[in-house]
Amino acid sequence: MATPLLMPKATAVWLVDNTALSFEQIAAFCALHPLEVQAVADGDVAGGIMGVNPVQNGQLTREEIAKAEADPSYRMKMSEPKVRVAAAKRKGPRYTPISRRNERPNAIKWLLRNHPEMKDAQLMRLVGTTKSTIDSVRDNTHWNSANLVAMDPVTLGLCSQIDLDLEVKRASKGQAVPEESDGGTRLLTAEEALANAAARSGATEHGGDREDVRREEELDAASVFARLKSLKSSDDE
Repeated sequence: MATPLLMPKATAVWLVDNTALSFEQIAAFCALHPLEVQAVADGDVAGGIMGVNPVQNGQLTREEIAKAEADPSYRMKMSEPKVRVAAAKRKGPRYTPISRRNERPNAIKWLLRNHPEMKDAQLMRLVGTTKSTIDSVRDNTHWNSANLVAMDPVTLGLCSQIDLDLEVKRASKGQAVPEESDGGTRLLTAEEALANAAARSGATEHGGDREDVRREEELDAASVFARLKSLKSSDDE
């Protein structure tokens, strides 16, 4: 989308007073009618408007003006803005085209089934629905609940995959990590993997020492039992 010209009539006043451009060229650049530009030059229109220099505000260059002055058929092009202004954030529920509004209950059913952790406000933002519709789908009291089929809202074109992932990430924040089920597996974190590797390395390096200690303990235990046995024999005598 092209950036609109700031104050087109004031810009036309400046171009009429400071350039040799034709009325058609000024009208094309300022989105005005050539007769309106001619009226500006005659003083019939915009008599109290002070001219605005489009070169100073970065919407036109001197080179572009010179090129247009040399060629009356040339139409000037607006300069690209050096700073991009972020678009205003959308407030309220997302607008849904009329042709797709009948698909919203199907999308709600899919979200309730696959992402029960999401809040109603998040569902409303994603598919542009209302809380009463969400409650009716959840409670199976929707007027068309018998024919509802869970369908991905991204596939239906009700939201983008980026928006869906963002809402899922927001909903999952602060939730406890589920415990491992019997027989289940999970990926280790980098810290856990390093700790396990270090433990295995230490076990390999000191395995011989631990084996020697175990054997010494077994020998000590054997000698103790032998001494007890000899003491018992002497008592019997």
